[in-house]
Amino acid sequence: MDRASPSSPQLLVPDLGLPGGLITLSLWLVPDGAEVLEGDRVAELLVGAATIDLEAPVTGRLVRQLVDEDAAVTPGMPIADFEAVPER
Repeated sequence: MDRASPSSPQLLVPDLGLPGGLITLSLWLVPDGAEVLEGDRVAELLVGAATIDLEAPVTGRLVRQLVDEDAAVTPGMPIADFEAVPER
């Protein structure tokens, strides 16, 4: 099984400046194992009536989703592990 090392890039829930506001990971746009470019939309957060896109932090591969859809998340929480592709 693929395991990301502790130094692997992670996608973290951003601090949205909403103390006590409920944040939900509403949708994964990219499955485990998919190749991504830095800045590609990979997930959506739902905050009240607003949807916030989360982007891939690196060019490479989404190794593992750490959170299921419809789960509550908090700022700073890791929600995915990535593997960066070395630049050529």
